[in-house]
Amino acid sequence: MDKIGVLVTHKPLPYLEQELTRRGCRLFRLWESPESRRLEFCRQNAADIQAIVGNSNYGADAATIDALPKLEIVASFSVGLDKVDLPKCKERGIRVTNTPDVLTDDVADLAIGLAISVMRRIPSADKYARSGAWKKGEYTLTTRFSGKRVGILGLGRIGLAIAKRAEAFDCPISYYSRSEKPHPNYTYYSTPIDLASNCDILVVACALTEETRHIINRAVIDALGPKGVLINIGRGPHVDEPELVAALVEGRLGGAGLDVFENEPHVPEELFALDNVVLVPHVASATIETRTAMADLVLGNLEAHFLKKPLLTPVV
Repeated sequence: MDKIGVLVTHKPLPYLEQELTRRGCRLFRLWESPESRRLEFCRQNAADIQAIVGNSNYGADAATIDALPKLEIVASFSVGLDKVDLPKCKERGIRVTNTPDVLTDDVADLAIGLAISVMRRIPSADKYARSGAWKKGEYTLTTRFSGKRVGILGLGRIGLAIAKRAEAFDCPISYYSRSEKPHPNYTYYSTPIDLASNCDILVVACALTEETRHIINRAVIDALGPKGVLINIGRGPHVDEPELVAALVEGRLGGAGLDVFENEPHVPEELFALDNVVLVPHVASATIETRTAMADLVLGNLEAHFLKKPLLTPVV
């Protein structure tokens, strides 16, 4: 890949940056430019950019693609592709890849971890022990995770991995998906509201599309109810965030474990004081092992494209 120009939209994993440089790529660091000048940056360097490496926050929208006439491939350091204009890429004949499978286990692990943390109130209990409050009395009783009814929105790779983990805790599994899946031990519901009405913990694990944007709305939240827990390891815009905040503050929802938010890195401050909410900064795939494997997939796809070999994980 000697002298291939790669537009890197985000501050990359050091390993990925080092490996791109070692392979002779010329890196154009879009993330170092102010957001208001990023299109100008692309146009100024358009003659030298043949590839984009994006992620779940900054991918390749139509304006960016239009600014890069020599663009050949978008290699996303992410499974989700909602930040890539796929129709525009198809129209231009630009290849698109992502990083599926390698992050499935870590994301599923975090989903279960968030559910247990919310129901057992682990962060709050940790503060209780550290503050010395334990000396004044025992910590409050919490709720068990084992045996709870787990509903999953989206039974793809990650949803299925979450279901298998929850089964180990003797949790009955139900799900909503665009169509019923060949998993007879899991109960299928044809609407998100029906699913929410029949589970204790609702996990969002579907892809973000126009159809799934705000799939978690007031009706779904109210169906989950004051004892229900919402876990979101999908994308922030899956959830109508003001409705979620209002439900938690008013006690219409029992709790939430959130890895993603509508306007990252901004988190609604109303959630900070709530003991029944666990917040983490979009870290579901953020382990050394998984991020290295994701970087290797990005590198492998770029190499395959420029060596005229089959892509490892083609999307377009």
